[in-house]
Amino acid sequence: MNAHSLFASASINIGLAFFILSLFSIFKKHASNSLIYYARPLSKHQQHIPLHPSFTLSSLLPSFSWIPRAFRVSEEEILQHSGLDALVVIRLFKFGIKFFLACSVIGLVILLPVNYTSEQGPTRSPPSRSMDSFTISNIGEGSNRLWIHFSCLCIISIYGCYLLYKEYSEIFVRRIQHLHNTKHRPDQFTVLVREIPFCNEHKSYGCCVDHFFSKHYPYIYQSYQMVYDGKVVEELLLEATSIGRKIEELRARSTMQKLKYPEQLRVHEKNLQELCHQIRHIQCKSMLKQKELPVAFVSFKSRWGAAIASQSQQHENPVKWITELAPEPRDVVWSNLAIPYNYLPLHKIVVFLASSLLTIFFALPVTAVQGIVRFEKLMKWFPPAMAVQLIPGLSSIVTGYLPSAILSLFIYIVPFAMVALAALEGYVSRSKREIKACNMVFYFLVANVFFLSVLSGSLLDQIGKSFTHPKDFPSHLASAVSAQADFFMTYILTDGLSGFSLEILQSGLMTWDFLRVHTFGRGTNKNPYLFSLPYYRVIPLVSLSILIGMVHVVIAPLLLPFLIVYFFLGYVVYINQIQDVYETVYDTGGLYWPYIHHYVIFSIALMQITMIGLFGLKSKPSASISTIPLFVFTILFNEYCKMRFLPTFFNFSIQNAVENDERDAMNGLAECESEAAIDAYLPPCLRPMNFEASTSTQPLVNST
Repeated sequence: MNAHSLFASASINIGLAFFILSLFSIFKKHASNSLIYYARPLSKHQQHIPLHPSFTLSSLLPSFSWIPRAFRVSEEEILQHSGLDALVVIRLFKFGIKFFLACSVIGLVILLPVNYTSEQGPTRSPPSRSMDSFTISNIGEGSNRLWIHFSCLCIISIYGCYLLYKEYSEIFVRRIQHLHNTKHRPDQFTVLVREIPFCNEHKSYGCCVDHFFSKHYPYIYQSYQMVYDGKVVEELLLEATSIGRKIEELRARSTMQKLKYPEQLRVHEKNLQELCHQIRHIQCKSMLKQKELPVAFVSFKSRWGAAIASQSQQHENPVKWITELAPEPRDVVWSNLAIPYNYLPLHKIVVFLASSLLTIFFALPVTAVQGIVRFEKLMKWFPPAMAVQLIPGLSSIVTGYLPSAILSLFIYIVPFAMVALAALEGYVSRSKREIKACNMVFYFLVANVFFLSVLSGSLLDQIGKSFTHPKDFPSHLASAVSAQADFFMTYILTDGLSGFSLEILQSGLMTWDFLRVHTFGRGTNKNPYLFSLPYYRVIPLVSLSILIGMVHVVIAPLLLPFLIVYFFLGYVVYINQIQDVYETVYDTGGLYWPYIHHYVIFSIALMQITMIGLFGLKSKPSASISTIPLFVFTILFNEYCKMRFLPTFFNFSIQNAVENDERDAMNGLAECESEAAIDAYLPPCLRPMNFEASTSTQPLVNST
């Protein structure tokens, strides 16, 4: 790729970003779009939303006041209103800004002049034809200037580890404080129990639960809630909801059009009453006992009791009475509790195979994209492609902008496919499912977008050599990475400028809302379009950009300014989205950060492996050998962080549990908190019905 192609990509992306952000600033002012751009405040019935009541000149002019507003939002505000998980996303962008600002100073002040002024490198192409003059490719073999690159690599690696440690320790403290300050958390008093033995005497699972925990936890056991197979009830509830909606529509239509539909209303109300009667019949005690599952939520009188029970082996047979801390009530995936525990490994294998196949099939569009990037080779293989050169400037657009745009389009689909696959694994909570999807998306992107992109020029050749001579892999990787720096500049531009701009515009929702308002849903939608923050999409994509930046930080420092723009724009966009658009649907207490830490450590290690190979290619074996201790230091640093911080993210410490219990006892809240815990885990099939045509809104049996 030449400088003209890079300039074409930058111009198109900057122009698109400015146009899209201008559209967003105009659309956001209008009350008709408030259900999209102010979904979160509207759902909480907040006042003082800055809307223009009518079309005026100021409402049609773009305004970027939301950008300085984003910088004024404090971390405490985000933590208070959206939770620690949302704050982790913002801290990820802050980490990128801090890290790449420092790297830019090193890269642009030290490395860029060293690369450009080298007289020992290969003959330069004119600046308009190639960007290699600014990369390490311009350094000659065996040059002592490579020691400057080695020194910068050491500084950047140590600074990256320092920032990671600082971020990890701060989020570690915030997690403890967050769990201490958050009140009314029934999951802290509740344990999920699976693989409960069946009681042959009473023909149920429930009596076994009560007997077992009354015997082994006599002073701290509170109560239990069995889980039932509620598919039939859920189907009936869906049908009843649909009929209830039809009744509301008929009544609204008769009010607006002054028409009467007495017969239709009578039929629908009769059907609704019959469905409600069927639902209450299924909810009776004798029917429920037949639908019991070997799963229960068990509540304790204290957090200490729940922590002890959840982190202990309950039975000599480890596959019986399996316990874990319960997820939040709003986080539970009830349908997955019906999956037998012994079948879960089979689900994991199926998902692994499916994600592997998806990774293999995705190689086709990535290879096609790289074919467009190597347009000169493409013209040799496919002579009709030469027609592109007949139009002035078109070849620069084709090679500079088109590949990254196509790749970004394909990547957009990946997170949704992966979260659908993760759902098949049978996780009992939405948060665990999305964390799994987050992992799957990251490694998918690393395999396809990074490795496949850098190796696709001579893919089979490179893979064959790597398997035949594994020790040569760093050299193959280094030569490929150095050659692909230009392409990744355009990818960062497209994913950052265009990607974040489209994220804040919410173009998909805007299109859907327009179609709904003007066609089948005219006048019916008065609820905001409320969705959760897509962690499984944001975190892997941003982590991939960190990986790309780290691998190229010493090789091609010209990439670094693009990354700074990327992280600044992402920061202001997601501050806006967290404040105004996305709702918090679960709170893991910052559980995403250990995975982010792992992704960044992986990026640092990959940067060092690449440099080991690159120093070897440049005939500087002493620099390669000197990099190995740096790599070992990074691995040891990661192991220390795992020992120091990781257990607190996956366990609830007895010390914190006791301290929180003592605080509740001093405030007189201990008994209220523990008694309310089990009521929060009422299965959907037992929840009260709320239909206007029903004569009763309560189930026939108690919830416990």
